[in-house]
Amino acid sequence: MSTPISILLFGITRDLTGQSAVTVAIDEGNRVSDLLHQLYQEYPKLADVRSLLIAVNGEYAEADQLISSKDEIALIPPVSGG
Repeated sequence: MSTPISILLFGITRDLTGQSAVTVAIDEGNRVSDLLHQLYQEYPKLADVRSLLIAVNGEYAEADQLISSKDEIALIPPVSGG
């Protein structure tokens, strides 16, 4: 059964989608990699962003980390500066 989850967007990810947050449906047992794949399907321009990181509940997440609908998810684009 799919459950909606909100994903916060920052920087270039917000610019590419035109939104500060998006909602997608995830299945129980989905991992960060599954979520990324789904986001790339729904928002193909996101796949062009190199070094895109995912934060789950305020901490950087690995691709194999399980996620749930109760998690706070954010896409963290690469940051440049000096």
